[in-house]
Amino acid sequence: MTNRSLLSFFQYGVLSVAAFLSVFPFFWMVVGATNTSADIIKGKATFGSNLWTNIVNLNAQVDLPRVLFNSFYIAIISTLLTLVVASAAGYGFEIFRSKARERLFGGLLLMLSIPFAALMVPLFIMFANAGLINTYSAIIAPSVANIFVIFYFRQATKAFPHELRDAAKIDGLKEWQIFARVYFPVMRSTYAAATIIVFMLNWNNYLWPLIVLQTNEMKTMVLTISSLASAYTPDFGVVMVATILTTLPTLIIFFLLQRLFVQGMLGSVK
Repeated sequence: MTNRSLLSFFQYGVLSVAAFLSVFPFFWMVVGATNTSADIIKGKATFGSNLWTNIVNLNAQVDLPRVLFNSFYIAIISTLLTLVVASAAGYGFEIFRSKARERLFGGLLLMLSIPFAALMVPLFIMFANAGLINTYSAIIAPSVANIFVIFYFRQATKAFPHELRDAAKIDGLKEWQIFARVYFPVMRSTYAAATIIVFMLNWNNYLWPLIVLQTNEMKTMVLTISSLASAYTPDFGVVMVATILTTLPTLIIFFLLQRLFVQGMLGSVK
């Protein structure tokens, strides 16, 4: 065996192990959803016939339509607002020039170094004084001005052809019209990539909702899985079904926007 063949064999071996480690948790989750809790504890790795029973038990333990509505409402509204605010901020930081621009942007990036744990208590006090504890607003508002997404949009805007903006200004368009009618269509791959990232962050958000959502009627799917798994005698089949329901929306959005996501991460502009 030549050195090149040996290198290829090693590379394929590493990739195969990595692929197995990545896929196995999903396989185990799907298989577990079809088995009883006792089978899962025994390590049964084949499909069973308990899927429907697990679904019925999950629906009996939690108000599933309400929990799914809470998760979708918070994730969708947060994602839309974040995209609008972050893209407008990124566009402004890159397009408009001023002496204070880099200082302000540097200050924003510096805030990324502050851990969320240090902000939780001041945020909780602020929302408690405003009477917003246990509301959707308490979850959505802190996530809207996402500094990382603003940074991402500013970096992506560097590839935006300024000639299009100049031509639009000559045609008489105002700045907000250029943003909506020129910038948005051209940067759609950037929006697609940001949509996946922001939706996933909001859908899987755990710590802050755990603090401010204090009733079962306001719980999200992630909080529901946590409460099911931490029960005195958890039904792991039910937990697996809840985990599948929590994973599916992110997977569907990713596969729908996969092509644009790759373009957006590569920084391409069309």
